[in-house]
Amino acid sequence: MGLTGGIGAGKSEVARLLAARGAEVVSADAIAREVVAPGSEGLTAVVAEFGERVLGADGALDRSALGRIVFADPLRRARLEEIILPLVAAEAWARLEAAPVDAVAVYDVPLLVEGQMEGMFDVVVVVEAELETRLARLERRGLEREQALARIASQVTDAERRAVADVVLTNSGSLEELARSVEELWQRLSAM
Repeated sequence: MGLTGGIGAGKSEVARLLAARGAEVVSADAIAREVVAPGSEGLTAVVAEFGERVLGADGALDRSALGRIVFADPLRRARLEEIILPLVAAEAWARLEAAPVDAVAVYDVPLLVEGQMEGMFDVVVVVEAELETRLARLERRGLEREQALARIASQVTDAERRAVADVVLTNSGSLEELARSVEELWQRLSAM
């Protein structure tokens, strides 16, 4: 299953709920952090492209500093994606291939539509939430409203995600409502 949604929609919460039910979840975001860990070829390539200003005092990637650069300039963002996405994809597919054959394997990937990956999955699930709900979540994560809006604007639209979705989960309500929706989804997936 491909699981996607815009920033702040709650895709990671859906992934967590699926994992709690027994799904084998592979997170593109988690792998993206791993491939730029100190000493990695990914971090070396990022620093070569964007300079030492993207490093923290500890030598690790300063994701906030890098975010300020790439979310302000689509060309710089595209260059970052050229560096990181192949590394993430290779590791993700290795992990998905290692999942048991009878498992529900979930690839939690924010850029599924941007990467035109929808054809790679038996089921594509899109998580959506109202804009103000997303903004409030992102502000709680420490993003200023303008930064959050810029990140949302840098992604494809909800309509573009819906166009490739087999299932759309709405996540503008309570966690209990989301859990019920995920349970219904799980029952459908388990029956496949």
